[in-house]
Amino acid sequence: MTSPEASTGRRLSYWWFAAVVIVYLAIIHGVGYVAGRLWDVDDGLYTTEDVIVQLWIPLGAALAFTYAVVGVLGWWDPVLRERHRAQRWVWVVPVVFAVCILVAIDYADLFDKDIGYILALLVATQFVGWGEEGMFRGIGVTTLRRHGLTEGKVALWSSIIFGAVHISNALTGDLGKALPQAVVVSFAGYFFYLIRRVSGGNVLNSVIHGLFDFSILSGTAIMADQGGYPGTLAAVLAYLIVGAVLPIRRRHIRLDVA
Repeated sequence: MTSPEASTGRRLSYWWFAAVVIVYLAIIHGVGYVAGRLWDVDDGLYTTEDVIVQLWIPLGAALAFTYAVVGVLGWWDPVLRERHRAQRWVWVVPVVFAVCILVAIDYADLFDKDIGYILALLVATQFVGWGEEGMFRGIGVTTLRRHGLTEGKVALWSSIIFGAVHISNALTGDLGKALPQAVVVSFAGYFFYLIRRVSGGNVLNSVIHGLFDFSILSGTAIMADQGGYPGTLAAVLAYLIVGAVLPIRRRHIRLDVA
């Protein structure tokens, strides 16, 4: 059956989608590198300036690029609106994530910072959420649907692509850490895909994605040792709980297309 979004806007080939993703990654890494050199900031995210230079500038540029592509393609409706709705029980996914986010936030270390820093980090992580969800659950999912893939394959491949692009972190880090991260992120991509499906759009998954990253960074980026905050185990718990429920209910996700 033809996707109801198929008549809206232009068509994007797989090769052009790959090119869009590569440019998106190049903006994040390239602009981030240049900004870091120009402002000569520390590697950590200890100050408001660190957050603005290392996160706001590259992620903001990537976010602007993402929605510029959406505009050029004329895909505002299929990117922002979800017609392939999921059954109500799938609301368990965003609820579990929301609870685990609240538990994972490192309130003690976060409140040692001034309000400017907290707001800067919150905005930065929303840039991540809206940018990545716009690119992969928005443009990516729409591209795969327009090529006639079944919804199961759309979920699978959009999540794999999302995980695979995080291997690019090896450019500035350890490949041994980037590969496991790519696998974990693939699962996260599927969870965010389900949040899009059940909520009827690309908004809630974008917000939760950003808050999820905020909760993790609050415990790993602020402290001088860059790790050791036990609250981040709540993020792992979110994966385990949702991962335990979905195999049982996986055949009861889809509703009819709206």
